[in-house]
Amino acid sequence: MPRSTIEEVAAVAGVSRSTVSRVVNGSTAVSPEALAAVQKAIAELHYAPNRAARSLASRQTHAIGLVVPEDTTRFFGDPFLASVVAGISSRLASSDYILNLLIASDDPGDKMTSFVRNGGVDAAIIVSHHASDSFVERIADAVPVVFGGRPARVRERDLIVDVDNVQAAEDATRHLIALGRRRIATITGTLTMAVSVDRRDGFLAALNEAGLEPAGIIDGDFSEQGGADAAQRLLAQPERPDAVFVASDLMARGAIGVLRSAGLRVPEDIAVIGFDDSALAAASDLTSVRQPMFLQGEMLAGLIIDELAGKHPAPLTILPTELVVRGSAPAA
Repeated sequence: MPRSTIEEVAAVAGVSRSTVSRVVNGSTAVSPEALAAVQKAIAELHYAPNRAARSLASRQTHAIGLVVPEDTTRFFGDPFLASVVAGISSRLASSDYILNLLIASDDPGDKMTSFVRNGGVDAAIIVSHHASDSFVERIADAVPVVFGGRPARVRERDLIVDVDNVQAAEDATRHLIALGRRRIATITGTLTMAVSVDRRDGFLAALNEAGLEPAGIIDGDFSEQGGADAAQRLLAQPERPDAVFVASDLMARGAIGVLRSAGLRVPEDIAVIGFDDSALAAASDLTSVRQPMFLQGEMLAGLIIDELAGKHPAPLTILPTELVVRGSAPAA
């Protein structure tokens, strides 16, 4: 069946082509009578605006870029990122926008940056960013952006959706202290990321409050293998910790595998707390800090849509966390 044209809608409605165009594009400069006539004609003719033509006319792509400065292994293997992307997709499904996925741990030749700066997308959502990702700032200079998590350098115009990672890490560490653990270590995330620094700082604040020294601060990389490698380094220390706060569930799973292979019992010999409360936390009986990952994705998409609509939302959105207690660090 041939697509109805804007001229046919105008003829049926008895108005000009420009009036139909104004209605289709959401303009308020149309009389109520003309609006009703155009809407009736659109319904009768099953008219659908040509997105490509509208994009050329408005210089909009109706696409939002999801920029993930990671390699593909990390992106497709991390349950946190999977849940956030699911939330983003859910919110965009009810909008006029599509999602362009841009994954790269670096941007050699400025290919990604040039794509964005040359009008490939109308805006960008940036997650899992590092202090060393200079191309992220070039993207943020070119189009409206919203960051999932605090960027290394916060600018006045930045939109951010985050949780209070410092407070969440403090809560997790206080739980371990309340269990009577005194030799408490942490496995951090990548310390070029603000989220990792915040979780480490919250861990240290809780220990300092209790008059304790850390039993180890081992850098990880948010991967399962990174957690396993960090656990090996913890076990190589002169004095083994009796608890460990791990900055992600994925690293916690890797660490627990190493601890059990070394003959240690969890939680009897060493209690473990992760972060995210992803599906694998429940599956492995892991105590974990729950952050609303799907909701974060929905909020990221909603804020950038509002920004593109000229609504100028509040720059910072902090979502709640909750410690979910399971068998790896059960309540006393």
